[in-house]
Amino acid sequence: MGVGSVGGVESYAALLRGIMPTNPNMKNEKLRGVFDGLGFDRVASVLSSGNIVFRTGDDPADLEDRIQQGLVTELGIPGGTIVRSHAVLRALLDRDPFEGLPHERGSYLTVTFFKHEMRDADTTAFTDDPLTRVIGYDPEARAFLTVIDNSTGATPDFMARLDKTYGKDITTRTWLTVQRVVKKIEG
Repeated sequence: MGVGSVGGVESYAALLRGIMPTNPNMKNEKLRGVFDGLGFDRVASVLSSGNIVFRTGDDPADLEDRIQQGLVTELGIPGGTIVRSHAVLRALLDRDPFEGLPHERGSYLTVTFFKHEMRDADTTAFTDDPLTRVIGYDPEARAFLTVIDNSTGATPDFMARLDKTYGKDITTRTWLTVQRVVKKIEG
């Protein structure tokens, strides 16, 4: 799969919220079918958790709404769609915000993508949680970066707290998943 912009065509990743692979309408082949039906090129899925890469020359400002409408119309999936260009994701990886930390139980690296900018770049919501360390907010990627300690057996209710604090226009991926998405685009 090609990279970057070729003749006005760009590579993107759609990060879908609320995908459960056990739901027959949320299987990768059905998700890819929606993207194919929207006229996107080189559609591929990454893992089974709502990560679709594709290429298009369409206006990037309209992609999230068009994809979400297609998912609702074709499959009844209301979750949410966040799109990032290959260039934005590649730059995030190149900045290495986790400074080489390993992704493991004691340092579970997460990236929460925001549909819109984080309000006031408020990263203080987790300062009282000893199992969550905030790395910061990356404004270019509109991504909140955290490290979660899952080694204690007392797993924090991280996802529910994200939703309560920041709303539903977000979706979270592990750092490894972000790396796999970029690799798929570049592959």
